[in-house]
Amino acid sequence: MDSNKKAQSRFDYQLAFIIFLLFCASCVAIYGAQMTSGQYAVNFIFKQIAFYAASCLIAGVVMLFDSEQIQKMTWYLYGFGIFLLFLLMISPEKIAKEINGAKAWFTLPGFSFQPSEIMKVFLIIALSHIICKHHQKYLHRTIQTDLILLCKMGVTTAVPVLFVILQPDFGTALVMFAILAGLILVSGISWRILTLGFLIVTLFAATIFYLVLRMPEFLAKYLGVKQYQFGRIYAWLNPEGYKSAEGYHLLNSLKAIGSGQIFGKGVGHGQVYIPENHTDFIFSVIGEQFGFIGTSIVISLFFLLIYHIIKVSIETTEPFNSYLCTGVISLFVFHVFQNVGMTIGLLPITGIPLPFISYGGSSLIGSMMAIGLIFSIRWHHRVSMFSKE
Repeated sequence: MDSNKKAQSRFDYQLAFIIFLLFCASCVAIYGAQMTSGQYAVNFIFKQIAFYAASCLIAGVVMLFDSEQIQKMTWYLYGFGIFLLFLLMISPEKIAKEINGAKAWFTLPGFSFQPSEIMKVFLIIALSHIICKHHQKYLHRTIQTDLILLCKMGVTTAVPVLFVILQPDFGTALVMFAILAGLILVSGISWRILTLGFLIVTLFAATIFYLVLRMPEFLAKYLGVKQYQFGRIYAWLNPEGYKSAEGYHLLNSLKAIGSGQIFGKGVGHGQVYIPENHTDFIFSVIGEQFGFIGTSIVISLFFLLIYHIIKVSIETTEPFNSYLCTGVISLFVFHVFQNVGMTIGLLPITGIPLPFISYGGSSLIGSMMAIGLIFSIRWHHRVSMFSKE
């Protein structure tokens, strides 16, 4: 009886309830999207429920491993993820599916799997492990040791980023950079190095932006940037000028969200057509059919999720777990900010889904694996003998 009570107290019911609310929001939004688009005869709600069931099982398996076991498996998981990305590159078209110009999916019977989604989680684990081992080795931190840590983290991130860019999938590459940035900020690296790094990254980003606007042929020739990727930037800056091409999604997304006003038009009563609105543009559906109230509720759920993970990070007694929480927070914050930002014209359009809400098995599996890490931290939480708990 006592062991059952202890197990019940260790399970994170609050986190499970937040995920359940996101699941409900996903089903309602996908139902509304499918009612209005009329693109497919497939019932995406049932498939999304199946994806949730499978991903919850995966999260449950992840929860069973404690931090020591996860650290022991770090490089096996990282290597497995890199192997999948490499296998994707050399696989024939029948196995490696190309969607929207990117060869990023394995085609399985009735299901397409994107390995970069789970690679994000493996990267979080690898970077967290690197930081812990580095601080154990170098007890006295100097500029030199900080640079060593920065290089190790940079190289570990650069390998999967290179594979992802070659697909090409710049959106996922940005997510991996966001994970790296979040973990660098909490790694203890000197602020002098971070400030210099921030200036270098800002200068690099400004240079790339200038080349996109003034010398796109240079990027196309030497970096292999595709024409549709340039189009997304140009459409973001001037959607009216590209309303029949790359700006079509953005303009219709703005119309849909704006037309929803405060309370929305009601579920299934959307009138603005957006192709594939059940995936990356699901937030536009929520905005049109549920208005400002509906979008505020969805964003509030993500705030609750991030706040809860921050609480878990503060309560844990192990540095590795804190780094895991930081990586997961960086993952979800960037995903939500980028997805919502692109639907309202704040950011350029990328193929980044809204976590837990957008339809898709690969994204959901990756997100639930990350949540499984948080469940694991709470499940295996160690309390000191002097603790009031």
